[in-house]
Amino acid sequence: MQQRKSDLFFIYLLAGTILFGLMFVHARVREHLDLPLLNERSEIVRVLGLTDLCLFTEARYTRHPSLADMGTPFQDHPMSLEHFPSGAIVPVPPHLKQQARN
Repeated sequence: MQQRKSDLFFIYLLAGTILFGLMFVHARVREHLDLPLLNERSEIVRVLGLTDLCLFTEARYTRHPSLADMGTPFQDHPMSLEHFPSGAIVPVPPHLKQQARN
Protein backbone atom coordinates (compact mmCIF):
# COMPACT_ATOMS: atom_id res chain seq x y z
CA MET A 1 0.00 0.00 0.00
CA GLN A 2 1.38 3.33 -1.04
CA GLN A 3 1.11 6.38 1.25
CA ARG A 4 -0.30 9.56 -0.13
CA LYS A 5 1.58 12.83 0.21
CA SER A 6 -1.24 14.20 2.34
CA ASP A 7 -0.73 11.33 4.82
CA LEU A 8 2.93 12.26 5.17
CA PHE A 9 1.98 15.90 5.62
CA PHE A 10 -0.42 15.06 8.44
CA ILE A 11 2.19 12.84 10.11
CA TYR A 12 4.69 15.71 10.03
CA LEU A 13 2.01 18.13 11.21
CA LEU A 14 1.11 15.85 14.13
CA ALA A 15 4.78 15.34 15.06
CA GLY A 16 5.39 19.09 14.92
CA THR A 17 2.34 19.79 17.09
CA ILE A 18 3.45 17.22 19.65
CA LEU A 19 6.97 18.67 19.75
CA PHE A 20 5.54 22.17 20.09
CA GLY A 21 3.42 21.06 23.03
CA LEU A 22 6.39 19.30 24.62
CA MET A 23 8.31 22.59 24.53
CA PHE A 24 5.68 24.13 26.82
CA VAL A 25 5.77 21.10 29.11
CA HIS A 26 9.56 21.31 29.26
CA ALA A 27 9.42 25.03 30.06
CA ARG A 28 6.97 24.39 32.90
CA VAL A 29 9.10 21.57 34.34
CA ARG A 30 12.30 23.69 34.12
CA GLU A 31 10.52 26.59 35.79
CA HIS A 32 9.54 24.33 38.67
CA LEU A 33 13.04 22.82 38.96
CA ASP A 34 14.82 26.20 38.74
CA LEU A 35 12.61 27.98 41.26
CA PRO A 36 14.98 27.44 44.24
CA LEU A 37 17.91 28.84 42.23
CA LEU A 38 15.88 31.86 41.10
CA ASN A 39 14.79 32.53 44.68
CA GLU A 40 18.39 32.31 45.84
CA ARG A 41 19.57 34.74 43.17
CA SER A 42 16.73 37.13 43.99
CA GLU A 43 17.82 37.09 47.61
CA ILE A 44 21.44 37.81 46.61
CA VAL A 45 20.29 40.79 44.52
CA ARG A 46 18.19 42.09 47.42
CA VAL A 47 20.90 41.67 50.05
CA LEU A 48 23.73 43.13 47.95
CA GLY A 49 21.57 45.90 46.51
CA LEU A 50 22.71 45.25 42.97
CA THR A 51 22.02 47.85 40.29
CA ASP A 52 19.81 47.83 37.25
CA LEU A 53 19.77 45.32 34.47
CA CYS A 54 22.42 45.81 31.78
CA LEU A 55 20.49 47.26 28.83
CA PHE A 56 23.24 47.68 26.23
CA THR A 57 26.78 46.36 25.91
CA GLU A 58 28.31 49.24 23.99
CA ALA A 59 29.31 52.13 26.23
CA ARG A 60 29.59 52.13 29.98
CA TYR A 61 27.17 55.05 30.30
CA THR A 62 24.46 53.10 28.44
CA ARG A 63 24.92 49.87 30.39
CA HIS A 64 23.55 51.36 33.59
CA PRO A 65 22.00 54.76 32.86
CA SER A 66 21.21 55.30 36.54
CA LEU A 67 24.94 55.24 37.30
CA ALA A 68 26.12 57.47 34.45
CA ASP A 69 27.86 60.78 35.05
CA MET A 70 27.55 63.99 33.03
CA GLY A 71 30.89 63.88 31.21
CA THR A 72 31.13 60.24 30.23
CA PRO A 73 29.57 60.54 26.74
CA PHE A 74 32.07 63.28 25.94
CA GLN A 75 35.16 61.63 27.40
CA ASP A 76 36.98 61.65 24.05
CA HIS A 77 36.34 65.31 23.29
CA PRO A 78 33.82 67.87 24.61
CA MET A 79 32.40 68.44 21.12
CA SER A 80 32.51 64.80 20.00
CA LEU A 81 29.43 63.26 18.46
CA GLU A 82 27.62 60.30 19.97
CA HIS A 83 29.04 57.26 18.22
CA PHE A 84 27.04 54.56 19.99
CA PRO A 85 23.50 53.98 18.68
CA SER A 86 22.21 53.14 22.15
CA GLY A 87 23.19 56.62 23.35
CA ALA A 88 20.55 58.05 21.04
CA ILE A 89 17.91 55.60 22.30
CA VAL A 90 18.42 55.90 26.06
CA PRO A 91 17.28 59.22 27.53
CA VAL A 92 19.39 61.11 30.02
CA PRO A 93 18.62 59.88 33.56
CA PRO A 94 16.47 62.36 35.55
CA HIS A 95 19.05 62.82 38.30
CA LEU A 96 21.57 64.08 35.74
CA LYS A 97 19.08 66.58 34.35
CA GLN A 98 18.60 67.97 37.86
CA GLN A 99 22.38 68.25 38.37
CA ALA A 100 22.72 70.17 35.10
CA ARG A 101 20.12 72.74 36.21
CA ASN A 102 21.89 73.38 39.54
